Amino acid sequence: MPDWLQVILLGLIEGITEFLPISSTGHLLLAEQWLPETLFDDDGARERFMVFIQSGAVLAVIAVFKERVRELITQWRQPEVRDYLIKMATAFVITATGGLALKAAGWELENNPEPIAWALLIGGVLFIIIERRNGKPETEENENASVATITWTIAVAFGLAQLVAMVFPGASRSGTTILIGLLLGMMRRDAVEFAFLLGVPTLLSAGGYQLLSAMREAPGAIQAEASMLALGTVISAVTAFAAVKWLMGFLQSNTFVAFGWYRIALGAIILGIAYGSAGSD
Repeated sequence: MPDWLQVILLGLIEGITEFLPISSTGHLLLAEQWLPETLFDDDGARERFMVFIQSGAVLAVIAVFKERVRELITQWRQPEVRDYLIKMATAFVITATGGLALKAAGWELENNPEPIAWALLIGGVLFIIIERRNGKPETEENENASVATITWTIAVAFGLAQLVAMVFPGASRSGTTILIGLLLGMMRRDAVEFAFLLGVPTLLSAGGYQLLSAMREAPGAIQAEASMLALGTVISAVTAFAAVKWLMGFLQSNTFVAFGWYRIALGAIILGIAYGSAGSD
């Protein structure tokens, strides 16, 4: 399979799954089981590619929530808007500080399918339990609602939730933050919006950090990989836009229960593949 086709497939998977609470890492891991090992020369190239296409998906959030983003930029002097931005900045600082501390301690993301599968399964069960408690969809929500009131508890919890998703990637960044929001009594749309908007500085800073590291450690790598990185980023951005738009419409008449069952099924499949491979060795 040519590299460009692999890039398109991975970009599509990343775009669809990055903001849906179903773990982009779990899906990319499954895809890589069937793709030929010709795209990435080393783990560094793989990590750069994954971070860059995640950054591309951020563009989708800005486009879908363009009215809210415009409000946060132009009306930041309004007390409720300023409070929202301060709480978002706090959550981001918690995640960024924790992430840098993990990097300084030598932590590296392992490409191990079993913990990813268990994180998917546990998250799926939690979604079902919490949503059964919450009950019916929140049909009264609308796109023109004012910014939600974010408490300090929510801000700190979202920042820590992103760290949990970093350490246990199968948990899903969006899935973990949305779960925390639902547990803390947030409306579904408010939890999704805050989780997604918080992902903008989080994913962009991760992409910037990866770019600077690559320029310092392997200055020729970015230039050599530029075309593939650009293609993957564009594909993930377009696909993520469609996925986020679909999700916001889906939540007008549905809950997250279906995502819980999907996570359980995907986790079981990954575990089956992992244990099957171990048994054949």
